[in-house]
Amino acid sequence: MSFLRPEVSALLRRWREPLAAVCVVALGLWIALGRLPVVPGFGWVLVLLGAALLLVAVRRAQFAGMGGGAGIVQVTEARVSYMGPFAGGTVSLDELSALSVRRAAAGPVWILREGGAELEIPADALGADRLIDAFAQLPGLGAARLIRARDTAGKAETPLWHRPQDGAPRLS
Repeated sequence: MSFLRPEVSALLRRWREPLAAVCVVALGLWIALGRLPVVPGFGWVLVLLGAALLLVAVRRAQFAGMGGGAGIVQVTEARVSYMGPFAGGTVSLDELSALSVRRAAAGPVWILREGGAELEIPADALGADRLIDAFAQLPGLGAARLIRARDTAGKAETPLWHRPQDGAPRLS
């Protein structure tokens, strides 16, 4: 039994990686600026390592929804799988022809197209935070653009990326 409210507990789980990175930076500063017999250079290495981890962790935390969406997302190598209550499927990122986002009644939905098949993944499905790493493999598509698109998605579909007929990837 937890003394924290479920919303607070979920928020702390979502931001645990950035909090850990901040602790690494703080430890590095304490070592580097303190009067300890430890080499100050080691402290500065910890500061740089913690800062790099913090950048990645903040992006991941921003991309992660609060959870509670329908279904489960799995990312294995270059394959994205979604198992939902009513539909599901698997898409290979190497064969992906288009990526877009739109807002459904329950929230934002990623739309992945492979040939003629279409896979819709709720942005708050369990494991959907792993999609940022998978989508980052697509040439020219950055994490900031993905987060902004998800947060500002309208009811109309917003194209983010597509692969033209000649096979060379292009941003939408």
